[in-house]
Amino acid sequence: MKIKVLVLLISISFMTSAFASTNENITATKMIKTDSLLRHTVFFKFKEGTTPAQIKQVEDAFSALPSKIEQIKGYEWGLNNSPEGLDKGFTHAFILTFESEEDRAIYLPHPDHKAFGAVLTPHLEDVFVVDFWIKN
Repeated sequence: MKIKVLVLLISISFMTSAFASTNENITATKMIKTDSLLRHTVFFKFKEGTTPAQIKQVEDAFSALPSKIEQIKGYEWGLNNSPEGLDKGFTHAFILTFESEEDRAIYLPHPDHKAFGAVLTPHLEDVFVVDFWIKN
């Protein structure tokens, strides 16, 4: 399990670095989509034995990010309640809204985002992230 978390953290760091270097080559006009918003969706599966109090600590820490990181333009979260049984153990869904890829690029390595990761990681079994531009 520790290896899984380590691989996850290394992957996130690599992706953040790769995006940052790629970001220098993207012009501002490509980064800002005036007719759309960028959604950053995050799904958590907690380790067996994680207590409700520990999960609440993670929820509260994530919910505090919009007040700490101005690039977050919208924030929503909730618990899975799908009757389909296809959740694969993922219980929590979070949706952050950004106006541009540049805003997301600032958020990802932000110290407050990293501090949240330190609260989350001891309790995290698995995570997946999907980002997309909404279609109007």
